[in-house]
Amino acid sequence: MEMLVLLVALIAGLAVRKLGYPPMLGYLAAGFIAFAMGMGDIEVIRTVADIGILLLLFTIGLKLNLRRLAAPHILGVAMLHMGIVVPLTAAVVLLSAALIPALVLDDVRDGWVLAFALSFSSTVFALKIFQERGEENALHTDVAIGILIIQDLMAVAFLVLTADKMPSLWAFLLLALPLARPLLLRLLQAVGHGELLLLLGFTLALCGAELFEAVHLKGSLGALVLGVLVSNSAKTDELYHNLMGFKDLFLIGFFLQIGFYGLPSATMLLAALGLTALIFLRPIIYFLLLVAFRLRARTALLAGVSLFNYSEFGLIVAAIAVAHGMLPPEWLTTLALALALSFLIATVFNTRVHALYARFAEQLQRFERRRKIAEETLPDLGDAEVIILGMGRVGIGAYRELQKRYGEKIVGVEANYDEARRLNARGIPCIHGDAMDRDFWERVAMHKRQLILVSLTSFRENMAVVKLARQLNFANTLAVTCRYPDELRTLEDAGCIGFYLYRDVGKSFAEYVQSQLEPATAGSSAN
Repeated sequence: MEMLVLLVALIAGLAVRKLGYPPMLGYLAAGFIAFAMGMGDIEVIRTVADIGILLLLFTIGLKLNLRRLAAPHILGVAMLHMGIVVPLTAAVVLLSAALIPALVLDDVRDGWVLAFALSFSSTVFALKIFQERGEENALHTDVAIGILIIQDLMAVAFLVLTADKMPSLWAFLLLALPLARPLLLRLLQAVGHGELLLLLGFTLALCGAELFEAVHLKGSLGALVLGVLVSNSAKTDELYHNLMGFKDLFLIGFFLQIGFYGLPSATMLLAALGLTALIFLRPIIYFLLLVAFRLRARTALLAGVSLFNYSEFGLIVAAIAVAHGMLPPEWLTTLALALALSFLIATVFNTRVHALYARFAEQLQRFERRRKIAEETLPDLGDAEVIILGMGRVGIGAYRELQKRYGEKIVGVEANYDEARRLNARGIPCIHGDAMDRDFWERVAMHKRQLILVSLTSFRENMAVVKLARQLNFANTLAVTCRYPDELRTLEDAGCIGFYLYRDVGKSFAEYVQSQLEPATAGSSAN
């Protein structure tokens, strides 16, 4: 029957994608359909979902900068948001319990516990949204993920305090885990580049979870910690990219399992709608807090809207409370429906968030503080004629080649603030900026540049830049990388120079070999 669930998920995902939305909405619907038709085993689906969540947190750990979590615009916003949202949510929960007999609570304290759990946003959802848009390296992604990590840490603390078993005394030995980093890094080098690297990634994520659970701590925290332990190494990026496809595949189980909490009654639906209405305040609160902490309106909006949902943590807390007799089982179904509805609403807004900012930018910018944090200072490109958007391996290679012709008239743009600083330290002129940021394009007068090269992390992101360039009347040369023949045709139809990486790399390889042979050939001719 699990095969039928996969088929329903595939059909629903395809249908939703055709409508222009991320497939995750289809997976949510597929879960409810499968439950209604009696298909699938919830334990199997839950196991798949758990593996997906562990891989997600492990890959977050690979990219996590712990020092950034202490930044006021991350830690401060996370704490203040919780202080505002928990009382509002508690009011709705307690009102629902008072009006709906099936949702009655034994103690007012139980309502506050649920409100605390519902104050969190979904890490899975936010990261999927950013990946869909190719924005993993953007500042608003760093801010949103940082807030979510703070929330996850508070969730761990809550589960420890409410667990039947306190953490084992052996848990103190986990403080020695950093001593294992040199050994783990040597192991990363030893496994090479094939399936052994992939197997090592799975092993670290799953064994990290088992290790933490063995001492009565949350397993997902173990996966995150193991990811941090092997981060910032020569193999980190390779391991990250190798795991991404598997992580996305297993996370389908996460969205499917939500529907298996059951179908609601009319009164439960009413309570779920009340909780869903409450989330419309969430992005507004996040926006106001983030601009108060000196972020730009665009960053605040994109980060806030990505947190426009409830978290799976609410279901975990509710399940624990039901098991202890603190809540009636009907609360699980109610919260599952509220979670699904919040995902639906958040998807609609996140799909249109760039258009929303373009429309209301002037009004939103009125809330900005005059002074911004360093990462939000819009730089100047000077008199550069050539701009490279995306300073990864392809972007750096293009810079070195074009510098021979354009000299100092070429500048790179990198979304990762720390990476931009590192490139400047290496003598490569690079500024920090978001290639899809309309404010950035207008500030640096991008329409006046002679040539723009686009080499970002995904074709979707590249095409978003092409669309923005056309909207802002950029009429000069636009060169864009792609990975597949159909993408090349799309670029050519858009009036761009398309660079097909897997075909044109052979030409670049031959040119490089020829350049290396020319000195030797010249020397032999002279003899």
